[in-house]
Amino acid sequence: QVQLVESGGGLVQPGGSLRLSCAASGSIRGSNVMGWYRQAPGKQRELVATVTSGGRTNYADSVQGRFTISRDNAKTTVYLQMNSLKPEDTAVYYCNFRHGWGADSWGQGTQVTVSS
Repeated sequence: QVQLVESGGGLVQPGGSLRLSCAASGSIRGSNVMGWYRQAPGKQRELVATVTSGGRTNYADSVQGRFTISRDNAKTTVYLQMNSLKPEDTAVYYCNFRHGWGADSWGQGTQVTVSS
């Protein structure tokens, strides 16, 4: 019911910046949480950051102070500004939409590679 399309991934050098975008469409309800998760090869998916429809944000400790999540409720679009990128940030980043009843919708993922 909700489709998510990510964009903005790519290859950057350590210390660089990247901005990810995720546009949601479909049957969107008023109460929801959008966020970003990532999965590196051989590792489990982990939460990066989330933002509620009311604007409340939270971040993983590993990205606190470096990443900023924001959303445009009119467009139902979520962004992830990533600064001071490290090689350990390399992963596939997935956009997530959590419905009010707890179900999840996922984007296809976008690759972020931090390497010199």
